[in-house]
Amino acid sequence: MSFFKKLKEKLTTQTTEVTDKFKTGLEKTRDSFATKMNELVYRYRKVDEEFFEELEDILIGADVGVNTVMTLIDDLKDEVRIRNIKDTKDIQPVISEKLAELLQKEEEDAALNIQTDGMTVILVVGVNGVGKTTTIGKLANHLKQDGKSVMLAAGDTFRAGAIEQLEVWGERVGVDVIKQQEGSDPAAVMYDALQAAKSRGVDVLICDTAGRLQNKVNLMNELEKVKRVIEREVPSAPHEVLLVLDATTGQNAMSQAKTFGKSTDVSGIVLTKLDGTAKGGIVLAIRHELDIPVKFVGLGEKVDDLQPFNAEQFVYGLFKDILEEQEKEEIED
Repeated sequence: MSFFKKLKEKLTTQTTEVTDKFKTGLEKTRDSFATKMNELVYRYRKVDEEFFEELEDILIGADVGVNTVMTLIDDLKDEVRIRNIKDTKDIQPVISEKLAELLQKEEEDAALNIQTDGMTVILVVGVNGVGKTTTIGKLANHLKQDGKSVMLAAGDTFRAGAIEQLEVWGERVGVDVIKQQEGSDPAAVMYDALQAAKSRGVDVLICDTAGRLQNKVNLMNELEKVKRVIEREVPSAPHEVLLVLDATTGQNAMSQAKTFGKSTDVSGIVLTKLDGTAKGGIVLAIRHELDIPVKFVGLGEKVDDLQPFNAEQFVYGLFKDILEEQEKEEIED
């Protein structure tokens, strides 16, 4: 069975709505990537070294990342030899297959670590401007739709308007927000929120954090302090440390991931604004080079456009046109 048929079979077990969200959300990346891929295949009738060199450029241009591209190209060259591929058209489904392999991890690795016998504490980190507060609101909505009771902790006390912005999201999705006044100690806010969440029997507490400090205290030290308070009050927590990254910033997002990863034990990535960039290949770079699972992706502005990451959906959204063309050829054959 071809890779495309296997992919289609997996997608039939998921909702059409989710498939449509990934197709629409990856449109900019797909249009840019697919157009260049089709042009490459049109110009090169045989798979040779020059073909691979241009393919490298296309992948790097989509922000797949140099190290990831080198790994992918080496794997593709091996497959070309093993399968005796001569025609460039025959390599298109192999490229999508290899990208899927790079993204694949155990399903539980990409799922949120939700506790079944107590409160789940999720710490959300990231620099200002990446869509952190919006992500928290959408994540709260996602968990509520899944039947969980949710509370938010307004731990970003330094950015003007951050507390109010979180309150707006709390009202919008119908969850309580625990806050103090602007400029308060974030760790104190976390303590209050943890006590409130415990007393009310909340399923999930989502904690907002500062993305930049207006004093000389190091941001990472402040995050570590917040984490210590959480660990003291709920010994197994935080159960998730989600790093929010802006997909439109490309390789800069990689740098942020490395910095936060060193200090806060990041357990998963939330990649926002994926629908707003033609460089969606950053998902592959993060997954391969940092070995941190992408747990959610932002595919639009609506409250339900934050979607759990799905490797098959991503690959289909990225290669939809190429894969559907491949399917037509298989049917004709």
